[in-house]
Amino acid sequence: MKIVADENIPFVKECFSAIGEVTTVGGRAITRQVVADADVLLVRSITQVNEALLKNSSVRFVATATIGMEHVDQDYLASAGIGFASAPGCNANSVAEYIVAALLALGRKHKIELAGRRIGIVGVGNVGGKVEKKTAALGMRPVLNDPPLARQTGDPKYQPLEAVYDCDFVTMHTPLTREGLDKTHHLADDAFFNALREGCFFINTSRGSVVDTPALKRALLSGRLGGAVLDVWENEPNIDGELILKADLSTPHIAGYSFDGKVLGLIMVYRAVCEHFGIGVQHEAADFLPEPPVPLIRIDAPVEDQQAAIHDAVQQVYVINRDDFNTREILLVAPDQRGKFFDDLRKHYPTRREFQNTGVQGVDADDALGRKLAGIGFNIA
Repeated sequence: MKIVADENIPFVKECFSAIGEVTTVGGRAITRQVVADADVLLVRSITQVNEALLKNSSVRFVATATIGMEHVDQDYLASAGIGFASAPGCNANSVAEYIVAALLALGRKHKIELAGRRIGIVGVGNVGGKVEKKTAALGMRPVLNDPPLARQTGDPKYQPLEAVYDCDFVTMHTPLTREGLDKTHHLADDAFFNALREGCFFINTSRGSVVDTPALKRALLSGRLGGAVLDVWENEPNIDGELILKADLSTPHIAGYSFDGKVLGLIMVYRAVCEHFGIGVQHEAADFLPEPPVPLIRIDAPVEDQQAAIHDAVQQVYVINRDDFNTREILLVAPDQRGKFFDDLRKHYPTRREFQNTGVQGVDADDALGRKLAGIGFNIA
């Protein structure tokens, strides 16, 4: 069996070599010629999988090691009899931890106490649901908007989009849909930003085109928004340099790039391939997860500022400002090289482990600080 895989899927050769011959290439370099004689194609979000790529190939199964599927033409795969699998939820915790780190960084920079602040969560699936729990653990008040879930469940906790307009923070966690009742393409447009309360902070880790870029720039330039955190961009990898400068935090589509999330995505698609071809499963996530670089953090009592203590604990595991600094260096290279620079930031992204791998000593699991740290994912030792 011949397997073609995106080289940015960690351990893909080590994991899949037991069931076939693995060839790895860059996600944007996966072409018709590359996949022509492949049996299995493993991708991430930057590879467009459609008839143009797969027609007349020998591909029998496609898997994307991501939670998003907008880059895959599932209707074509079904019509061609090609099996398909994704990795729903694999990086949801990673994105939720990125949101926590971003909120804490905004709180530090703008001297904002997060507890008691309202945060609008637009899209409450695997990622949004975790963001809800972690922000609530910080003492924030989540306001949930998800029209499909509202219709499916009838649960009044899912409120109309207008309900998020009065929030202090708004974070986007929707798929990208270009038509239909729940179209999200340019959901955040001029009307959206003009309706937000003045001074609101806007965060997008979903898809770049959920946001109308000129509208966001106008909202930032006018001072209507308090600030923005952007991990996804329209026209990736050729992203807007002016927007990089205007955002509080600019990162290169890596919110879901924790090492734990990548390995979980690998194992989910590996299991799907094994099931499709009737092959015995030989690997699990633990086979590829090394010891965490920060196994333990100690917090010395007494703690006068809980938010500062949580910020400092998170910084020991994930320094989001470093990702921001590296992204801004795009502006130092020639414009025709910026797309490659963006892709290289993702390709060579350093290992980032999730909070669950780190224990915290010096706090009580039953006190307020301990509950907050546990609520965002740390283990209270």
